[in-house]
Amino acid sequence: MLSGAAALAAVPAFSALTPVGARASDGGQHAGHGTPNQGAAAPASTGEQVTAKAGTADATGMSHAGHAGFAGGSVMPDRAGIDPTAILRDFDRGKTSTLPDGRTLREWDIIAVDKDFEIAPGVTFPGWSYNGRIPGPTLWAREGDLLRIHFTNAGAHPHTMHFHGVHRAEMDGTPGIGAGSISPGQSFTYEFDATPFGTHLYHCHQSPLAPHIAKGLYGGFIIEPKVGRPAADDEMVMVMNGYNTDGGDDNEFYSVNGLPFHFMDFPVQVKQNALIRIHLINVLEYDPINSFHVHGNFFHYYPTGTMLTPSEFTDTISQVQGQRGIVEIRFPYPGKYMFHAHKTEFAELGWMGFFEVSPA
Repeated sequence: MLSGAAALAAVPAFSALTPVGARASDGGQHAGHGTPNQGAAAPASTGEQVTAKAGTADATGMSHAGHAGFAGGSVMPDRAGIDPTAILRDFDRGKTSTLPDGRTLREWDIIAVDKDFEIAPGVTFPGWSYNGRIPGPTLWAREGDLLRIHFTNAGAHPHTMHFHGVHRAEMDGTPGIGAGSISPGQSFTYEFDATPFGTHLYHCHQSPLAPHIAKGLYGGFIIEPKVGRPAADDEMVMVMNGYNTDGGDDNEFYSVNGLPFHFMDFPVQVKQNALIRIHLINVLEYDPINSFHVHGNFFHYYPTGTMLTPSEFTDTISQVQGQRGIVEIRFPYPGKYMFHAHKTEFAELGWMGFFEVSPA
């Protein structure tokens, strides 16, 4: 069994760009995190001016939005191996059938697989993933459904799937209980009822726990109330995460839905006055707290999504590791509105973006 985070995180070749927000006095690395970016070089000049609009890319596969992040912009999704915009509204309802008692059975096939992702220009992260993406699929069910998750470990290390919710101990995805650790090449089916309703998550619970989660083994798990919620015009999921790229005990990059600065270059497209429901989930490891702030507006917040009435009306909320909730917001005016972690360091290292509101 591996003994710690350092044994699990590979050091990438920082061969391209450093975040613009990093201070020169600490060698291009933000204070207190990791080791200085020594020997990194800017990309060679092509000898000609590159002109590109936000959301477009040059030959390097990087977008150019002029934001104060990476000088070359975020990595394009097809090159990165992660598409945060597609993840926003991708709710996987599984394969459904009807049980003899009339209930709905939902089934999924989930495979743990090792995969490299280019999370920033020139920075390759050796991830562990569910179904080849970070975050894993957002599983959607309705309260009372019977759920079966057919899990196969195709990675190089033991893994599990631990679901937040109510279930029998044997289905908890904890080493030493029930099936426990699922070794490479082995499979197990988790089965339980969908309860309670709310915004939840799942993740690997193999020891050492922090790197097993931080390397990418997590995803959203949404249980809709049996009676439903008031209809939203637009519903999405945002999973807040970070990347530990040097094998230490902290993060060097931060993002929503897996790719730093993506939503600066590809703003979230919404409509004026539309009711937007966001399932906000924090799976950030190595930092004790994360936050969500939106500019020029306020929102209703439902902690854990287990109530049908909001707890507050605000423009900023905080979540500790594993905490989650529902944000409901309407934009009364068209325009571009920034959202980000209200922790400057996190924002400057990738956790920031825009809502782009088009007129009704």
